Amino acid sequence: MKATVTIARIFTGLLFIFSGLVKAIDPRGLAYKMIEFFEAWASDGFLKKLMDALNDYALGFSIIMITLEVMVGVALIIGWQKKLTTWLLLGLMLFFTFLTSYVLFSGKIRACGCFGDCIPLTPIQTFTKDIVLLLIALFLIFNLKYIQPLAKPMIATSYVLLATIGVLSLQFYVLKHLPVVDCLPYKKGNDILKLRQMPDDAVQDKFEYQFVYEKAGEKKEFPVTALPDSSWTFVERKQTLVAKGKNNIPLINDFSLTAEDGTDATETVLGDPAGYDLFFLKELPGNTDEWLDDFKKITDGSVVSLRKCYVVTAQRDVVTGFLAKNKITVTGVLTCDATAIKTAARANPTLYRMKGPVVQQKLSWADLDELK
Repeated sequence: MKATVTIARIFTGLLFIFSGLVKAIDPRGLAYKMIEFFEAWASDGFLKKLMDALNDYALGFSIIMITLEVMVGVALIIGWQKKLTTWLLLGLMLFFTFLTSYVLFSGKIRACGCFGDCIPLTPIQTFTKDIVLLLIALFLIFNLKYIQPLAKPMIATSYVLLATIGVLSLQFYVLKHLPVVDCLPYKKGNDILKLRQMPDDAVQDKFEYQFVYEKAGEKKEFPVTALPDSSWTFVERKQTLVAKGKNNIPLINDFSLTAEDGTDATETVLGDPAGYDLFFLKELPGNTDEWLDDFKKITDGSVVSLRKCYVVTAQRDVVTGFLAKNKITVTGVLTCDATAIKTAARANPTLYRMKGPVVQQKLSWADLDELK
């Protein structure tokens, strides 16, 4: 039994450390996933005011959750505070199982983000994983006496503290810069226009349609192959999913650029074979003084070299006024959905150096001085 308990705790500990680190390289990704849950619960009418208020604290919750995962994983492996650690493990697994069951059975959220964007899992896979880990957590609680510490209390505590400080440092570095491993579809080398297209092996959803008509106060459904004569009045069309498709959503499906006159400029801008820059500025942050001078150098250089530089934002009027106030000249200000910008630019602002539709370089506001 002792060997079984040791294998179970080491396996679970390593899995928790891996899961936490995969999310630690992009803590904003988990924060955005949390906001998805808050919005879904609010739309269901569950504590709507509280759910709306929690959106502002999603990033803080994300950092705490990621840190806790790594801390529990390290504590499990070295046997630190075994009673506290195993009960924390059980609490986390009950919470995770609740989330994955909601994803699976509600259908309102496509994925839970258990391993971030780097390792996407289907809802059934994540739910199954959490059920297994929940059973392991219960197994460890009932067999606490077989958990033996691998180090003395002071040394074990030092390991847990070092792991906690390490994962916190990683997250704060990423928040200022960009994910150290980019698993998003906008990563360096990707063709944005190509990834907006439907995959070649896409299988579309299949639907069955029924048409409801009314005559003399009687309503009746008809298949599309046997519609009634003109004496019947059309009421509505019903759509039923017959077969679920697969791989039928482009990797980039919500990204579009709108010009100042309201026209779609996505193909025009991204199809430019010459080099150009996209400066993603979702909204004006409070730290403009930290990157404004570097951005001015970039725009001044663009004017001299005739290299186009576009600002992409979700707040056109505010950003346009900001540029005019600081006497910054750009090729144009393009609007884009805020959610799409949050995916494309994990730091606000972020600069893309482009050639045609291919991303050549991505830089956070904190690294603009490194632009070549």
